[in-house]
Amino acid sequence: MNLLRPNIASMNGYVPGFQPADIASWIKLNTNENSYPPSPKVVEAILAELGPDGASLHTYPSASSQKLREAAGELYGFDPSWIIMANGSDEVLNNLIRACAAEGEEIGYVHPSYSYYATLAEIQGARVRTYGLTDDFRIAGFPERYEGKIFFLTTPNAPLGPAFPVEYIEELAQRCAGMLVLDETYADFADGNALDLVRKYDNVVVTRTLSKSYALAGMRLGLAIAHPEIIAALDKIRDHYNLDRLAQAACVAALQDQAYLKECCGKIRKTREWFSAELRTIGYNVIPSQGNYVFAASPDRDGKRIYEGLFARKILVRHFSDTILCHGLRISIGTQPEMEKTLAAIKEIG
Repeated sequence: MNLLRPNIASMNGYVPGFQPADIASWIKLNTNENSYPPSPKVVEAILAELGPDGASLHTYPSASSQKLREAAGELYGFDPSWIIMANGSDEVLNNLIRACAAEGEEIGYVHPSYSYYATLAEIQGARVRTYGLTDDFRIAGFPERYEGKIFFLTTPNAPLGPAFPVEYIEELAQRCAGMLVLDETYADFADGNALDLVRKYDNVVVTRTLSKSYALAGMRLGLAIAHPEIIAALDKIRDHYNLDRLAQAACVAALQDQAYLKECCGKIRKTREWFSAELRTIGYNVIPSQGNYVFAASPDRDGKRIYEGLFARKILVRHFSDTILCHGLRISIGTQPEMEKTLAAIKEIG
């Protein structure tokens, strides 16, 4: 007896980046985590919420995460009714598909970008259409009117790195009949963002995460900003206690410490530019990046060879089997000492 939906039984699940058991002995540059610690105020807030005996944990957290919505609203300049908090931005992406695309309806995205979009669509039973990129990083063959229910645009693009200009994104918003979801996971490392388009267009949603720039990947915190009607719909289908007490305390503290965020992102941006320049001096092709990572290819375009050489030296980077990407590596930007060791290893591999 087949107890599962056929698409679930036959699908391949999403495969996250490798997480070694002895993680402390590696230089880990494969999942775009932040190598710096979170704000000290985050740790203080978690300990304060926990209390001396953990008494706060016996009751449920705020179901609405209202304080978080207010903190995000103050930071980004939106009324809290325009904001929803999530268990990582992945939860929002999942719920957007659930809310907007019924079984058999279409969602679209750029390839290459975040491959989890395909997994989420397959779970829902939605159809997928992908579009490539031109040499100047525009969407190849995008129609004058895209009739799909959702189009996901990762900006800055991952794994490649460039951000799409706001003027171009606005043009796409006008050409989408359905939702245009701007996945701004890496926006805090970029020169700008497209958040203002949410106010101008009722079909634009911006998603953000605290996993990268705020160094809180272990807390699973994300959010979305959209017109209140969209937020209200997402509220209906999310888990009612989707963020635990400690995560909520951490989120408010992180969002309110913008000085620490700017300092941390500034260090990563500076190291990113240094590392990119150093790779180019040894013949690597490095795509200019606006994220906390670079996509780089060795002169012989053998990404697997470099990956294996780094792996043998306990340095983890991301190599993709996709034929579009297999010639290169996505390398997260860690601390300056980590990147100096990585550069020395790359030179040694040759």
